[in-house]
Amino acid sequence: MESKSELIESLIRDVPDFPKPGVVFKDITPLLANPNGFSAAIEELVLRSPRDIDVVVGMEARGFLFAAPVALAIGAGFVPVRKPGKLPGQVYSETFALEYGEETLTVHQDAIKPGSRVMIVDDVMATGGTAVATANLLKQLGVELVHVSVLMELSFLHGRDALTNSGIDSFSSVLTV
Repeated sequence: MESKSELIESLIRDVPDFPKPGVVFKDITPLLANPNGFSAAIEELVLRSPRDIDVVVGMEARGFLFAAPVALAIGAGFVPVRKPGKLPGQVYSETFALEYGEETLTVHQDAIKPGSRVMIVDDVMATGGTAVATANLLKQLGVELVHVSVLMELSFLHGRDALTNSGIDSFSSVLTV
């Protein structure tokens, strides 16, 4: 019988040269299409989650798929961090470098009550830029970032170093490659 981690890993496929030559994209669509695999991924993320969390934050778009069910499972709220132009009202913005370009994320200025305990959940951590940018948005909201959890960490891109350099010291991943 294979472990949950082995099942999850078997359902994530590599797509070479996407979105540009030299990048190997981690495609989670086979994992999402498999109810046992998707359930195992959520269960493993929940196991790594602190329980004293008020809000789970997920980043557009694939982070939503994991952050929302984790939030429900631990009894926390869910707040989406979106790309520009997707949220009505006043937002904070943060622009950052990706492994293969640049991106901007936004969050509603009133999305989370100041002082709340928050966890970030995402699918894949590459360079750490998305998590660090989200952490910077959370600082603007005046909340406490308690933990960052991802389904897969691409360790060869040193994203964990970016988190550490930004003062983020609580991190977990289901898979590390």
